[in-house]
Amino acid sequence: MTWKHPSWLLLVPLVLAAAAGAYRLLERRRAAWPMPDSASLRDLSPRLSSFLARALPYALRAAALVLCAAAMARPQAIRRQAAGLTEGIDIVLSLDTSTSMRALDFDPMDRMTAAKETAKRFVGGRVTDRIGLVNFGGAAVLSCPLTLDYDALQDVIADMDAGMTGVEGTAIGDGIAAGVNHLRGGRAPSKVLILLTDGRSNAGMIDPLTAAKAAASYGIKIYAIGTGKRGDTMIPIDDPLHGRVMARISDDIDEVTLTQVAEATGGKYFRATSFKELSQIYAEIDQMEKAPIERPKSVSYKDLYAWLLVPALFLLTAELALTRTLLLRIP
Repeated sequence: MTWKHPSWLLLVPLVLAAAAGAYRLLERRRAAWPMPDSASLRDLSPRLSSFLARALPYALRAAALVLCAAAMARPQAIRRQAAGLTEGIDIVLSLDTSTSMRALDFDPMDRMTAAKETAKRFVGGRVTDRIGLVNFGGAAVLSCPLTLDYDALQDVIADMDAGMTGVEGTAIGDGIAAGVNHLRGGRAPSKVLILLTDGRSNAGMIDPLTAAKAAASYGIKIYAIGTGKRGDTMIPIDDPLHGRVMARISDDIDEVTLTQVAEATGGKYFRATSFKELSQIYAEIDQMEKAPIERPKSVSYKDLYAWLLVPALFLLTAELALTRTLLLRIP
């Protein structure tokens, strides 16, 4: 334990001296009832209980003031956490939000909902990693910078929706480049980009393989996930004449390019055709990507003044109650 403002402790001897002086001075000046034959009582010593009854109010008040002075000195408990190794890396989730992510092949949910739920679980399972979020359709957008505020990041993920970029297409290269640009300045010993898409690159300014080579130059590993069942599936679309109708779309995942993207960075390509498989892929990535980093020594302080002020309040209350009841003096 330590004292933040120890100079307040100098009041303690002053309080005790003032209490003793007040007791002696005021007790001598108290009036006494005249008694007959008082001369015969002069040689009698006062009883101990009588002395305690007279001194108790002063003692209670002095003790309360001593506790207040100690509280003003601000006692603090010190907690030291030794330096050591912990696990922490920088991760960016680059998630496809093109309109095809509304496809209903992750029964009972669509691709977008499955991607969001598994991403939120992945974030919730990390402890010391900084995680960011990029979403891309026909354009790429940094939705959340690298952060340790997992609750806020999960809220951002929950608000994602297919078609949110407002640009048609699937710009996989731009989605990779946006994540690389955000990761490259980090100081973590390991940097990872998790790319999830259900299609092939047909928009944007940057070719996926070119973006992957840039990632490799910065030591960024890419795990690519192709999401969607094989073959045809159904997707709801808004028809201007008939309203919302179901349409059939074909599997269009460019697995060759995604495999090349991952391998160029030392990563791995996965294919998820169900919610269960997608969850297992995130679990596998979670186990593979754990890197030790140096944790600095930390010192924290916890204020303890409340443990002094509360007893002081009780002492003052007791002194006030006793001097108006059991220890009431007349006059």
